[in-house]
Amino acid sequence: MAPKPKEKLKAAASPSQPPPPIEDLFTSLDRHIQRSEFTQAVKVANQVLSVAPGDEDAIRCKVVALIKADKIEEALSAIQSSQKVSFDFSFYKAYCLYRQNKLDEALEVLEKQDKTQPSMLLESQILYRLGKMDACVDICRNLQKVKIDSLEINLVAGLISAGRASEVQGTLDAIKTKATSSFELAYNIACSLIEGNKLKDAEKLLLTARRIGQETLTEENLADDDIEIELAPIAVQLAYVHQLLGQTQEAAGAYTDIVNRNLADEPSLAVAVNNLIAVKGPKEISDSLRKLDRLKEKDSQKFELARAIDLKLSPKQKETIYANRVLLLLHANKMDQARELVAVLPEMFPDNVMPLLLQAAVLVRENKVGKAEEMLGQFAERFPEKSKIILLARAQVAAAAGHPQIAADSLAKVPDIQHMPATVSTLVALKERAGDINGAAAVLDSAIKWWKTAMTEDDQLSVIMREAASFKLRHGKEEEAAHLYEELVKGNGNIEALVGLITTVAHANVEKAEAYEKQLKPLPGLKGADVDALEKTSGAKPVDGASRAGLAEAQEDGKTKEKPKKKRKRKPRYPKGFDPANPGPPPDPERWLPKRERSSYRPKRKDKRAAQVRGSQGAVVRDKNEPTASATNSNTSNSKSNQATSSKGVSQSAEPSRPQSKSSRKKSRK
Repeated sequence: MAPKPKEKLKAAASPSQPPPPIEDLFTSLDRHIQRSEFTQAVKVANQVLSVAPGDEDAIRCKVVALIKADKIEEALSAIQSSQKVSFDFSFYKAYCLYRQNKLDEALEVLEKQDKTQPSMLLESQILYRLGKMDACVDICRNLQKVKIDSLEINLVAGLISAGRASEVQGTLDAIKTKATSSFELAYNIACSLIEGNKLKDAEKLLLTARRIGQETLTEENLADDDIEIELAPIAVQLAYVHQLLGQTQEAAGAYTDIVNRNLADEPSLAVAVNNLIAVKGPKEISDSLRKLDRLKEKDSQKFELARAIDLKLSPKQKETIYANRVLLLLHANKMDQARELVAVLPEMFPDNVMPLLLQAAVLVRENKVGKAEEMLGQFAERFPEKSKIILLARAQVAAAAGHPQIAADSLAKVPDIQHMPATVSTLVALKERAGDINGAAAVLDSAIKWWKTAMTEDDQLSVIMREAASFKLRHGKEEEAAHLYEELVKGNGNIEALVGLITTVAHANVEKAEAYEKQLKPLPGLKGADVDALEKTSGAKPVDGASRAGLAEAQEDGKTKEKPKKKRKRKPRYPKGFDPANPGPPPDPERWLPKRERSSYRPKRKDKRAAQVRGSQGAVVRDKNEPTASATNSNTSNSKSNQATSSKGVSQSAEPSRPQSKSSRKKSRK
């Protein structure tokens, strides 16, 4: 903000160097602010305050310059030290608290202020960050009366986050704004199309948003890397659309490119990492955990999102990242880290049920199913408004653990889905497995009663009635089953129900079964068949190539001729290079047996002389009649050449025709 001109104030002059005139200081202050030299602006503002303490304009310039320089803590200190000034710095204090993510404190400060345009705009941003989207949208609608640049971008974002994406097009028509008026608005409207499952339209609009953004940012003389960072949210959203369209390889490639190049803002990078992990699933768990580690605070030993990411992500996005981290740890069997992380999630997300579901997943993985069921049941009793997903999870855990009664009780406590065919089928199966046949029949009766009185286009009454009749017939309740089949026949003349009714009633009331049997249409081709003759035969035999006339003649004569099947002769296939004219000697019939089991096997004979070896390795055993070297050459000068154990391992006095011993041969190779 440009400071207003100041009159020359009297100040105590220094004896050595007089201070510059205050007009020159404000001129210098204005120049630094215009050039975005905020650090220099703070220094000049301090000089002004040293000459004129308590000057409101100097304090405001200093606070704004500190905020622009991202020195939020110093800005709050400057506001705190200026309490004696008549100017109200509440708005600046609320903004500093908002930047520090102290959202509740910031909202409390704003509530004490008058409703001005800047304060209402800041309040809408705080409410958006807190996840109170409906209140954020209400403020944005009130601000529509005043022309504020880019307000429609925030309004559309609030509608989408509030789950009111269907209102986006009507809002644009009301404010007479085109979707392509800016690349930010086009991006937000594409997100609304994604919420409406209009994926192809969203893809086209995202491509248009990228083109408009490229042109706009190029005109602003931004560098290529800066442009890519600005357009990173569009790239991530395009990859997400491809993922939803089933183009997983293309989506994974786009996510990987964004993560590896690191040319994205913090929220876009976090979303790309999370979505890439979701595409991979339980594959490459170690690599996925390393990628998630890039999002945490560097100095923290525990997994905690970096401050820049934590400030800009929505609560739902942060919850999803933490949940995926826990699931990866469970897949990697790192139970200590998973247990440590789920312990702090309830404090981080006190209004959500996801932390509780993750705690239950950890308990199930630790084979503490009973404790998980108890924890989920207690939470459902304390918070009935949040109990639906908790009860469904408890039913799933109990059914997987073989506790059908607990699963059925949990599922029965969700009232708005009791009539759905899937729920009815599951409840009947669980109660049947638990041995509660009457309870299963009661579930079917209740569902039939609901669908009889329901005014819906999706009529499931006939399906449930058929299944109920089949169930009761299977458990010996023929009268109730027959009553249901009869209702179906009278209602819509269902052939399957008619067959079931005839089959059921035939055991108790044959006349009634015959009466209903007349309603069955005769099958074509059965007029010429003799039923009595068919009952006497042991069964029908297939006859190939017989015409209907020939078959009738055979039945009249009582003779049936069965043509023998012609077997097709196949030419034998021989191995490559085999001549059947000169086959050669036959192969050994024992060639597949181990050698020890063949009739030609002869074990090797052991050398009996090997057992007579005494002494160290290399010694040679002599005959009893052979004189030793010491006896024949005891006084000769060449006694070394006649020793029994020479260095070569062979006795020099032994006979030349004697073979070497096994031990000496072994040593001679060394």
